[in-house]
Amino acid sequence: MLSAKLGHFLDRPLGAFARKISISPNSLTVFGFLVTCSAALIIPMNLKLGGMLILFGGIFDMLDGIVARTNGRATKFGAFLDSVLDRYSDAFIFLAIAWYLGGKGDHTGVLLSLGTMVGTFLISYTRARAEGLGKDCHTGLMERPERIVLLAFATITGWLIPVLWIMLLFTHITVMQRVYYVWGATIE
Repeated sequence: MLSAKLGHFLDRPLGAFARKISISPNSLTVFGFLVTCSAALIIPMNLKLGGMLILFGGIFDMLDGIVARTNGRATKFGAFLDSVLDRYSDAFIFLAIAWYLGGKGDHTGVLLSLGTMVGTFLISYTRARAEGLGKDCHTGLMERPERIVLLAFATITGWLIPVLWIMLLFTHITVMQRVYYVWGATIE
């Protein structure tokens, strides 16, 4: 939803800063992924620190695209790499939250985390399949920026269960919104 409405709105205000970055966008992508992996390793031991690392990794996830577009270094492989590492990042964070909740004996929380992870993967999959059919599909309420903000909020505040319930519901609603959108766009 944020991505669809705001698009690349930070490209202009951060453009001057992005032009000064000589590191390749792919290096920024990999570094952000490594920060997120660190967050996943830390979450079971220190929920708040893990949440702060999620936000820090999210900065690089945003910055890599801005640097690529601003400096004319956007490539198909860079977009592909970013998507693949985003999926790994999502999986590692949800698995870490499940591990944390499982360690506390909260089996419902484990299922919420895993169910939300499935919804997250289906959001990406429906977009990829729609694009394979020639349809641009940024439809839905719970795209990656919303998920990152909510995950960071949940881990920093400790409100994992309420946030996971919200994310579980809205990730799967987003999948259905995309299915409906593609259905409407492909009816002949």
